[in-house]
Amino acid sequence: MFSAAFEYDPEDPEGYRAGMARVGKAAGGEELTVKLFELPPGESLCPYHYEYVEEWLVVLDGTVDVRRTDGVHSHRRGDVVSFASGPEGAHKVTNRGGTSARVLMFSSSREPSVAVYPDGDKIGVWVPGGADNVMLRRRDGEVGYYDGEV
Repeated sequence: MFSAAFEYDPEDPEGYRAGMARVGKAAGGEELTVKLFELPPGESLCPYHYEYVEEWLVVLDGTVDVRRTDGVHSHRRGDVVSFASGPEGAHKVTNRGGTSARVLMFSSSREPSVAVYPDGDKIGVWVPGGADNVMLRRRDGEVGYYDGEV
């Protein structure tokens, strides 16, 4: 298996403290976004969300619960799951087991990209340039198309 140094973001709140390794970039990949995650017990990758690209999950070690639009499903080592583009592909990956789990997630996602978070009624937009260029807003913060333009 790939030997990875997982990055843990100290800003992540309890319940979302997963480590990440950008294995796609480390391997020289350019067309796919490939990330390896380490989920300690009780932690999730990110809030329930969907994107506008197909995403895939491969369970490498441990067991994870995946919340989808049709409920929560348990997946273990060797399981492969796809998430469709758009609302029908909404998902959240959580480790409810007693030991760390490792999962590989990949997609054709490229920046700019958009994710929708139904539980928090938020939309996130990621553009090139790193964390300073992320725009995350609640959907109720609407402005008109020409607001600030005329």
